[in-house]
Amino acid sequence: MSTSISQLKEDLAIANQILANEGVFDGFGHISVRHPDNPERFFIARSMAPASVTVQDIVECDLNGDVHDAQGRKSYLERFIHSAIFKKRPDVNSVVHSHSPAIIPFGVTGARLRPICHMSGFLGSNVPTFEIRNTLGETSDMLIRNQSIGESLADTLGNNTVALLRGHGNVVVANSIQLAVFRAYYTEGNAKLQADAMRMSFGMGLGEPVYLSEEEARNSAETNAGQVERPWNVWKSKLPKQTH
Repeated sequence: MSTSISQLKEDLAIANQILANEGVFDGFGHISVRHPDNPERFFIARSMAPASVTVQDIVECDLNGDVHDAQGRKSYLERFIHSAIFKKRPDVNSVVHSHSPAIIPFGVTGARLRPICHMSGFLGSNVPTFEIRNTLGETSDMLIRNQSIGESLADTLGNNTVALLRGHGNVVVANSIQLAVFRAYYTEGNAKLQADAMRMSFGMGLGEPVYLSEEEARNSAETNAGQVERPWNVWKSKLPKQTH
């Protein structure tokens, strides 16, 4: 196994632990990374609690969502979120799916999730919401359990960095594991801040909060993308001591 792939798997295991430690994941949630030598494959953990993922738990999948693992281990039921997005978005190298709780209200109320602070400029001016009823009617269990549903989600995501899943959570994409973790963390944080600002502003009769303009959001996102090692190292230092 090459050093680059070894490091990538190490970072993927750490990313799972960070997202759990920071409250973005609980017993559920998953993050993936595209194979550096074969863009038709990606790495993701076997089906397990994210906080416990180690390098030894990483499996390989293809862009149809099929698992390729000599030990016969299974990955997450919703691995098709990752396979479909990687297939549609060659610019994406890492995908996060979480049920981060502050996000859920924005997917079910029609309130737009918008960047309210500079750390979340990557949200841009449009965060779409995937409505699974448009694909399956009201017969689904809300899960992205096959490639066809995953492709519908990928279509909704389009060229955005974040998409909400109505009543389910969200997906976040980036060109690296570290940036994907950064965006997943600050998507949850922005949702909390925005909800507080909306309650304060509307409760006092002050109207809409002031959001980042499209240009402010774009410029902030570009600046912050070059700083992700700083929060990554902080989050990593807070993990319980263990062998990754």
